[in-house]
Amino acid sequence: MPDSKAIIQAEGLSKYYGDRVALRNATFSIAQGECIGFLGRNGAGKSTLLKILATALLPSSGTVRIGAHDAVSDPDGARRLLGFLPEEPPLYLEMTVRAYLTFLAKLRGVPGDKVASRVADVVAKTSLKEVIDDAIGTLSLGFRKRVGIAQAIVHDPAVVIVDEPISGLDPVQIVEIRNLIRALRGVHTVLVSSHILSELSETCDRFLLVDRGNIVAQGTEAELTKGHTKLSYEIVVRGTAATLETALGQVSEVTSKTVRADGENVHARVELSVDVPEKLAGKIVGAGLALRKLAPVPTDLESVFLEITGNAIKAENLGSAA
Repeated sequence: MPDSKAIIQAEGLSKYYGDRVALRNATFSIAQGECIGFLGRNGAGKSTLLKILATALLPSSGTVRIGAHDAVSDPDGARRLLGFLPEEPPLYLEMTVRAYLTFLAKLRGVPGDKVASRVADVVAKTSLKEVIDDAIGTLSLGFRKRVGIAQAIVHDPAVVIVDEPISGLDPVQIVEIRNLIRALRGVHTVLVSSHILSELSETCDRFLLVDRGNIVAQGTEAELTKGHTKLSYEIVVRGTAATLETALGQVSEVTSKTVRADGENVHARVELSVDVPEKLAGKIVGAGLALRKLAPVPTDLESVFLEITGNAIKAENLGSAA
């Protein structure tokens, strides 16, 4: 039964290229105003999925609705609700920013008397005023990405889809694009993909983890990390790495450890079978080491993703062996 609160509802979406599976049986729904992160390694199927949602690619099977419109049988209706920035921005390099955005606004049905104001609005939102009369081909990659986002929102769509927006950018440009995407939240429903998990964890409300064409998990960061929490501690001492190795070896609950010297400090990361920080501290101090830090390491999305996809690979290999 369709979810009345969902602006996007996908069921059983699959995409095949001959025998190769690009996407398999993707099912999910997205509520109005959410910012959703599609996480996965390069080639995982994120771009294929986003292109299907943007009506730029037909699924081999399954259904997807954008608002009240079936994206396969009524793509034009769906597109009126969509703004899309693929990984390579669809730009006309010989046009100025103003001419390009004016052209796109008219093409996407903005009424003639509102075109100038819409262009001015998105130019302000994307900080393009200083280059508005420059040819797009003369702009830096960061500015081109901004122009790409501006064209995706110039018709004020309900849904904005952004594929790998920080690919190829320098650190300053990454911060600028991240802040721009944050500003779209709430005003639009935002779908954004990346293989850099830490970037999306600072931006998105909820996540879909994609691996080898499958959605392997979905939920908020708290929901995804729950049940995958490991008892890990970061340790910093003054002393020798060998002494710390010996002290940690005396704690039977330590299941794994890495130790490295860094100048006068020695750093360690340990995983425990049982939470016994007092025992750790006692052995370290008892060995004559000056304990400077003993702190739990929170589980992050990257750790969860690696654990989930690693388990999936193991299961697949076991199935092949059988």
